[in-house]
Amino acid sequence: MSPIELPLARSTQADSPLHTFIACAHQMLDASTPETVRRAMEPKLLAQLPVLRALGVFELFELRDPALRAWLADELATMDEVPVKPEVNLLKQT
Repeated sequence: MSPIELPLARSTQADSPLHTFIACAHQMLDASTPETVRRAMEPKLLAQLPVLRALGVFELFELRDPALRAWLADELATMDEVPVKPEVNLLKQT
């Protein structure tokens, strides 16, 4: 088991979004990672994007891997395009 896989194998401790993102990115970029594992990392990595964006991580750091950088830029742009549903008032007014 690689050192990157160790943090992902833990289930008793909640990791920070940054830690989870980095571990998933390493798995996805490792050429020896099977495609099934790589696909399993995608939703875990994407789930961290809102928090990392809110923290300003992507304004401070740039991903070195061009393919990963482009993919995440597309995902972040898609997040911007999703319209926010207005709040629905479920209370009936009389």
